[in-house]
Amino acid sequence: MDKTASNYRFEAKLLRPAKPGKDGAWAFLILPKVASDVLPRRGRTTVEGTMNCHPFQATLEPDGQLSHWLRVGKELCEASGVRAGDMVTLEIAPVEQEPEPAVPADLHEALAASPQAEAVWENTTTIARLDWIHWIESAKHSKTRKRRIDNACDMLASGKRRVCCFDQSGFYSKSLSAPRAAD
Repeated sequence: MDKTASNYRFEAKLLRPAKPGKDGAWAFLILPKVASDVLPRRGRTTVEGTMNCHPFQATLEPDGQLSHWLRVGKELCEASGVRAGDMVTLEIAPVEQEPEPAVPADLHEALAASPQAEAVWENTTTIARLDWIHWIESAKHSKTRKRRIDNACDMLASGKRRVCCFDQSGFYSKSLSAPRAAD
């Protein structure tokens, strides 16, 4: 990987997910650990850069192995002229300011029902809000997600500005991981 100013250049193989879901037209790649090591955080991190010289901005997800993975949508694949199985050249840099995350509808509704929680939510940093959302979205079951939303509102209402006890990298809890690649 070459370092130029704040941009990091590397090659990675574009993989097809074993379970692509309803939108089967996407691929992914796992960043080399050395590329993740230069990013500002182990959790979700937004980067801008190029893939095979085509510009993009995306949020990297933690892979549970102290690195990150990138979901590559159909549009970026087509614009970059790549498909699963290809080696791609990426140049990335962390964005200067993390974009405000979209608040899931169920969390938004719960915050609206708790003025104290909503007030603390509005006064937290973008990174803290990103971590709260990531913690909620990392729940594998709807009951767990509901419980986390309730707990988040309780913690926020009590003045807690950051989610505690959440391994945003997935390394220690193994709650987060990259998709499994198709054979």
